[in-house]
Amino acid sequence: MSRHTLSVLVENKSGVLARVSALFSRRGFNIESLAVGPTENPDLSRMTIVVDAESQPLEQITKQLNKLIEVIKIVELDVASVQRELLLVKVRAPLTDRTQVLQTAELFRARVVDVNTDTVTLEATGTPDKLQALLAVLAPFGIKEMAQSGTVALARGPRAMSGAGTLRPVERTA
Repeated sequence: MSRHTLSVLVENKSGVLARVSALFSRRGFNIESLAVGPTENPDLSRMTIVVDAESQPLEQITKQLNKLIEVIKIVELDVASVQRELLLVKVRAPLTDRTQVLQTAELFRARVVDVNTDTVTLEATGTPDKLQALLAVLAPFGIKEMAQSGTVALARGPRAMSGAGTLRPVERTA
């Protein structure tokens, strides 16, 4: 098995997410990460799907995804693409440990978004490996709560999946 990141441009309509995820489910694929959000065109959304699969079965799924009317375009992003996740983590930080927690945040370029008497909440973005390393360093302090987004990704370079600011409908590619 190998990790694949798919960037899927879809019409911004209700039910599209359910149909796309159902295709993966019916084939027995576990989606490791799924992030969906609007694009520069309000009529379109971008799904970033990370799945652990062999290339051949994944190719079958992408062909079936392309058959869905709401799917505009699918691109498999390579490892050179820009991929990031967001982490919010609430760490135990009494006054005796607070300086160490804040120094750790600075080391990982995490932002402090909330402080109270017993905890500090940090916001960090980066690769999954960077975020896991941050969590490993914070674990001895006591992680009270955390939330981590799925991967969002874009290909590097000047090419774009859709025209920036395009408000006209995008043509389907099969």
